[in-house]
Amino acid sequence: MSSSPAVDLRYPIGKLQWSGSNTDADRQQYIQIIADAPARLREAVRGLTPGQLDTPYRPEGWTVRQVIHHLPDSHLNSYVRFKLALTENEPTIKPYDEAAWATTPENQSTPVEVSLALLDSLHARWVALLRTLKLEDWARTVRHPERGVMSLDANLAIYAWHSRHHVAHITELRKRNGW
Repeated sequence: MSSSPAVDLRYPIGKLQWSGSNTDADRQQYIQIIADAPARLREAVRGLTPGQLDTPYRPEGWTVRQVIHHLPDSHLNSYVRFKLALTENEPTIKPYDEAAWATTPENQSTPVEVSLALLDSLHARWVALLRTLKLEDWARTVRHPERGVMSLDANLAIYAWHSRHHVAHITELRKRNGW
């Protein structure tokens, strides 16, 4: 009897695989993933109890509640980076400690609906921006102090993956637990 390889619960859809450039079709697909992300997250958490929301998606991982609050935190930072790249010449962006942000006190006390609504509005605005970009805009860059120069093309691929990645944390937990 052969056993299937162990699934890495940290990366239920695998680690980001990006070729280093996007075609127009890639961009349209990534933008659609970002557009669909709020509805996919809402569907992933629909009907969860408070106890289920406070369940880590993996041992020593964030709770579902923390994942829900993390998405608008992270995507708001990305949206701002897009705006900076479009309005400044290779601005240096400020990274943030996402693990520390996930443990701030309001993450336990704020209803998840607040972050779901924020993600809805943020993605509507972000997708409106993304759909206006011209080919040359995708080459605009930001300077990340730890990762170096990053194009908007790269950021688009990263955040499309990021959207799917965290929704999968929740949907895979639901499958494993029979929720």
